[in-house]
Amino acid sequence: MTTQKQQSGETMHSLLQSGQVSGSFSFSGSLSKEDEEMSKSALSTFRAKEEEIEKKKMEVKERVQAQLGRIEEETKRLATIREELEALCDPMKKEITVIRKKVDTVNKELKPLGQTCQKKEREYKEALDAFNEKNKEKVQLITKLMELVEESEKLRFKKLDELSKSIDTESKQEH
Repeated sequence: MTTQKQQSGETMHSLLQSGQVSGSFSFSGSLSKEDEEMSKSALSTFRAKEEEIEKKKMEVKERVQAQLGRIEEETKRLATIREELEALCDPMKKEITVIRKKVDTVNKELKPLGQTCQKKEREYKEALDAFNEKNKEKVQLITKLMELVEESEKLRFKKLDELSKSIDTESKQEH
């Protein structure tokens, strides 16, 4: 019985150290099936959400880059058209100037959006790092708890064995 408990304790200890299991403990020091399932579910949910966030982040980044590329190309194209129009003394010069100003305005609006994206990415990374640090701390605390519970069980079994031997010795002396 003691060997089986030691093996299950060692297995749980290795799972906790690898970060694969977390959760609450019952009085005997082992995880309940419900807690294990809840921990696995929470971990898979967290991973799925993290992948979803990363995917959305990449989509937004790609869209911003694509839009910046289009705007740059559009700006170059408009500058070329403007130069040609100026050379021809085209009567459309006024309209081109208006469009050019609109393109410049959009460019100015895109710059803070790009900065906001970068700021949010930094904040996300900082929050993720803080989360991972706390999770690591939790695993260390659970590991320590399991070690203490295991040590307590060993001491109690040892004391019970001593008491049992003491009783056996006294009963032999009486007979």
